[in-house]
Amino acid sequence: MRLRLVDGVSGAGGGRTAAETHTLLRRVAIGVYAGLKNTPCCLCGRDETHTRIAVPPRALGLMENGDPISWRDVVGTVTLRFCADDWDLVSDLAIEMDTHPLSRCNAAHVSLDLREDHEALLSAVKGETDQTELESRLAAEAEATLDAVDDPYTEERDVVEAIVVLRALEELGVRDPPGDPVAP
Repeated sequence: MRLRLVDGVSGAGGGRTAAETHTLLRRVAIGVYAGLKNTPCCLCGRDETHTRIAVPPRALGLMENGDPISWRDVVGTVTLRFCADDWDLVSDLAIEMDTHPLSRCNAAHVSLDLREDHEALLSAVKGETDQTELESRLAAEAEATLDAVDDPYTEERDVVEAIVVLRALEELGVRDPPGDPVAP
């Protein structure tokens, strides 16, 4: 995690004691981390992105460099962005091949929110976050999107997101795979 300079002070602490500087930096580092918001393409790293989709936090485990991130500490969904070239590939993978590209996505290029670290601040133990409600909601929304695939208001991005979410949850063992492949 990168820390920024506080009050423009650098070097030996700008007159602060080492303990004061440590406490100040710790306060900056804890409780305000919200992941990257303007993230590059998670496949190629290109800064200019075209489309974004949201996946459940547990999907971080399927991504490259995702193991060190505690998916249970993620609040809300994880946002993946794709450049125009890679979006064509992702769309083809999802719609034509009924699969997801998550194993090729770099978790270092996602946007996410982490809950505050109360254990470090208060020496208190926090319970594990239950992500099942979020996963159930995302799965229900994805199924509704696929049911409405012929609706003229259903966009290709929504269909791709739905397939990626459902296939990721199936691969993670959270959802049973369907008998027939998705064919929008």
